[in-house]
Amino acid sequence: MEKVKKLLTTTLIAAAIGTSSVNAMAASTLSEGKLSVGMEITYPPFESYEGDKVVGFDPELTVLLTNKMGVSYEFSDNKFTGLILGLGANKFDAVISGMYIIPDRLKKADAIPYAKTGASIMVPKGSDIQPKTGEDLCGVKVGLQQGTTWVKTLNDLSTSYCVENGLKPIIVQEFPTAPEVTQAMMSKNVQAQLEIAGAATMFVERTKGRVQISSDTLVFPQTLGIYIKKGNEALKAELEKAMAEIKADGSYDQLITKYELTPVSE
Repeated sequence: MEKVKKLLTTTLIAAAIGTSSVNAMAASTLSEGKLSVGMEITYPPFESYEGDKVVGFDPELTVLLTNKMGVSYEFSDNKFTGLILGLGANKFDAVISGMYIIPDRLKKADAIPYAKTGASIMVPKGSDIQPKTGEDLCGVKVGLQQGTTWVKTLNDLSTSYCVENGLKPIIVQEFPTAPEVTQAMMSKNVQAQLEIAGAATMFVERTKGRVQISSDTLVFPQTLGIYIKKGNEALKAELEKAMAEIKADGSYDQLITKYELTPVSE
């Protein structure tokens, strides 16, 4: 009888532990067995539509990660400015959308580094200005997508460098999406556009050369991150484990090379 009691107790404990593990995994995502990813799907080559299909670096990274995690995935198309807010409001589990890791965002969400890149400066083909660096933008009307880190960066640079050295300030004008900035530039409503290097190259191709990249090197290089809601340590651990696994099997490096980004170290 005593052996039966011990066996029963052991079985119940094992069952409880198993149930607890399942519940913990289920609790890490909004829907059990599925990772919902927030992104703005108008931002090639990071994410864009090809017909009904979402393509680009971030969707391909999502596929690699979820394959390792053993879960399915779905993409939630949102405005860039609302992605971190949407994450906090439980609209999706993670944000993977070509988003830099910066202190202000880290106050609201946790982040896992996944690549490094920088910006390129674009101007209309044949423009009489050819800015190479951020400092060359003094006196220039620059178009930016709303919510990007460069809004503050350029405003700070305008004050600390341009005005301080007796030059005209940088005029920053924001637009809802990056393609709208490019359109405004081609319409001569702005003189230049600052965009992540990979996206800038894609915009040059899609406009059939009507815009060009004037900078020779990356401007304001930073690290991109996968954002997770603060406190969701279970999901953060699962994603970090999956990231380590795709680095180990070489698929991460292949993807980084394909999109001409810089890898992040452990």
